[in-house]
Amino acid sequence: MAYDGVDVVHEASLTLRPGEVTVLVGPNGSGKSTLLRTLARLQRPKTATLVIDGTDGLALTPREFSRRLALLTQGRPTPSGLTVRDVVEFGRYPYRGRWGRADPDGRTAVDRALAMTGVAGLAERGAEHLSGGQLQRVWLAGCLAQETGVLLLDEPTTYLDLRYQVELLDLVRDLADDHGIAVGAVLHDLDQAAALADRIVLLDEGRIIADGRPDDVLTAERLTATYGIRIEVGTDPMTGLLRTRAIGRHHSRSERLNPTP
Repeated sequence: MAYDGVDVVHEASLTLRPGEVTVLVGPNGSGKSTLLRTLARLQRPKTATLVIDGTDGLALTPREFSRRLALLTQGRPTPSGLTVRDVVEFGRYPYRGRWGRADPDGRTAVDRALAMTGVAGLAERGAEHLSGGQLQRVWLAGCLAQETGVLLLDEPTTYLDLRYQVELLDLVRDLADDHGIAVGAVLHDLDQAAALADRIVLLDEGRIIADGRPDDVLTAERLTATYGIRIEVGTDPMTGLLRTRAIGRHHSRSERLNPTP
């Protein structure tokens, strides 16, 4: 996979399974978003195969592909002059055909997506009046209205405060557990990735260097080598979840009390 003739991702193989959350992590420029965007066909690979539901994904028409896979990108604009329902209804475009052909299942699909994301009560509110966290849920509802078996999320917690980050990731976990959706996500926060994922894929310099369970992939030695900074890994005694901590020059109490002259 390349930008302007320069290879960005090399020999990467990724499988997303129904009911499983796979999270891609790695330093900036490691190829996470490039790999995700290639899966979504927003980028054409030099040489690759893409199989979805046993079908050649690269041969599907855009409409056929959009009935199988949905992507929530970063930095979507705030819609103006549209209600929340209007925005979510955009997700039904693969089913409407040309010239806005009728979509008999559309109303039910949109209502279900609004309910699943907890924004049904906002359906008639203007989208421009929503908070960032609410709007991110609305965009996610639009993806769910596509009724696909695969959902890709590119840094879905960006710009969200702590509450909305936690709530959105809980929702993503529910989509896999309760609805059998195959989820692939890019996250920067290693603790969030460990809490959310069934599988972690760690990339560095365009290559997958580890793929497996969070505890197996996110080791102190591997993370320190990959990110170029000392990273400690432990277990939260209250939750039992993996926790990471990057150690900078001012993170040591002894160094603060006795700074190097």
